[in-house]
This record gives sequence, structure tokens and C-alpha cells, in this order.
Amino acid sequence: MSELTLYLAPGTCAMAVRIALVEAGAPHQIKQLDLAAGEQRSPEYLAINPKGRVPALVTEHGVLTETPALLLYVAQRFPTAKLAPLQDFFLLARMQEVNLFLAATLHISHAHGRRGSRWADDEHAIAAMKAKMPQNMRDGFAEIENHYLVGPWVLGEQFSLADIYLFVVASWLKSDGVAIDEFPKVAAHSRRMLARSAVQQALAI
Repeated sequence: MSELTLYLAPGTCAMAVRIALVEAGAPHQIKQLDLAAGEQRSPEYLAINPKGRVPALVTEHGVLTETPALLLYVAQRFPTAKLAPLQDFFLLARMQEVNLFLAATLHISHAHGRRGSRWADDEHAIAAMKAKMPQNMRDGFAEIENHYLVGPWVLGEQFSLADIYLFVVASWLKSDGVAIDEFPKVAAHSRRMLARSAVQQALAI
């Protein structure tokens, strides 16, 4: 089996893919990009991922981007790790529902506090997005707390990719001006994740 190469930056959503690869026992190497130095916009990296963002996963079949897609790829390529309920259509869809909510709603809310210039040129509009960001994160995590954390894991008793992705996005709350303890289930979930040896290994880069 060919080794995979994951391009990432610590503190980004790409860490979810790193954790999934370690959980799966997948042979891979990592290449860290210094986002502050603009390495994601270098000609060398743009040749790999023209979006100029992380993550990017280099496989023998080509390059994949976008966190939910990479996570599902890992689960399907390494099915014995049981990172997704691949044979249960409903639970698989529920897992994807949560992952896409994290990607399309919470990640965007988080980005409004840092990269508002992606969506607006007006300084007042950018400032308004930044000011609104903490409340948007609270509202999104209230959905997680009240509707999606139905057990120790997102899918109840079954650990899945949704837990990995949720853990990474929840780690942004403090820098977004939101205390994770406002959401007791989410906080307990993060503690359970930190106790996993694969998570500890993945974060030690």
C-alpha cells in the first residue's frame, strides 16, 4: 500500500485528517506548512493544491482536498479501523450531516473572525463579521450540545470521524472568545478525545 502524504498546519482543520490517519494506522508522512510565512501560496504548494489552503492529501491516484472528503477517504480506505459506519446508511448520513455542519457553518463562522476579507472589502462589514463571530460559534455549538452529542460520541456508543472533526473545531473556541465549559457535553467530549492515544500521537508534531 502506497504511503500517503498529508499537507497540514497545526491548529487548522487539517489536524482532523492527521488524527484520522493515526487512528486508522495508515502509513503516511506529514508536511507542515507555515501559514504565517505564506507557504500555502508558494508556487510549489499551489501546484499541489491550487486553492492554497490545507489540508491536501497526496494519494497514488491524485490529490484530494476538503476535510470531510479526506476523512471519508481514510475511513473507506482503511475500513478495519471502523472510523465510519459504512454499512449503516442512516448512521453514515448522520455522521456526514455533523461533518458538513462543522465545515459549512462552524468553520465559516470561525473564519469570519479572522479572514473576513474573503467575503467583503468594506472595513465596517469585516468588523461586523468579526464582532458577530463569537455569537455564531455559540449558536452552532448549542446545536452540537443539544442535538448531536447523544452519547459519549456523536453517534452514541460508536466512535467515528465526526468525533475527530468535532474535537478539532471545538479546540478553536477559546481563541474565538468562547469558553468550552459553556457546553458541558462538548467539554467532556474533548476530554475523552484527549485521552485517546492516537489523538495524543497525532497532536505531537
